[in-house]
Amino acid sequence: MRYYLLALGVIIIDQLTKWWVVTNMELRESIPVIENFFYITSHRNPGAAWGILAGQMAFFYVITLVVIGLIVYYMQKYAKDNIWTGIALGLVLGGAIGNFIDRLIFQEVVDFLNVYIGSYNYPIFNIADSALVIGVIIIFIITFKEELQKGRK
Repeated sequence: MRYYLLALGVIIIDQLTKWWVVTNMELRESIPVIENFFYITSHRNPGAAWGILAGQMAFFYVITLVVIGLIVYYMQKYAKDNIWTGIALGLVLGGAIGNFIDRLIFQEVVDFLNVYIGSYNYPIFNIADSALVIGVIIIFIITFKEELQKGRK
C-alpha cells in the first residue's frame, strides 16, 4: 500500500508543478534558476522521450495502460519482499500515470525542467520523467545485484 502512496505523491507533485507552469508561464518562456545551468522552461512534448513518435496518442494510451497493469502486477508480486523494488515500482507507476494524465488532457506532455551541461542543452523534462528514470535505475541496480549474487552461488 505504501508504494501506491509513493506513486500518488509523484502524481500529485507532477500534476501540481505542471499546472503551475501551464497557468503561470507562456509556452517557451524560460525562468533562470541557476544561470547557465538550470531553468524552468515551458515546453510541450507531443511524443515520448526526445519527441519520438510525436502525435501517436493511441499508441501511448495502449502502451501506458499495459505498463501500468504490469507494474501493479509486479508490485503485488515482488514489492512485499523487497522495499527497493517497491520504491522503484512506485516511482515508475507514478511517473507513468503523471504523463498519461497529460496525454489524456492535453494530447501532449507538459515539460519544464531545463538543464544545460556545459554547452549541451539536455532535453526538457518533468517530475514524472524524473520519477520514471530514478525508478528504472533502481530496478537496474536491483537486477544487477541479484545477478551478481546468483553468480556467487
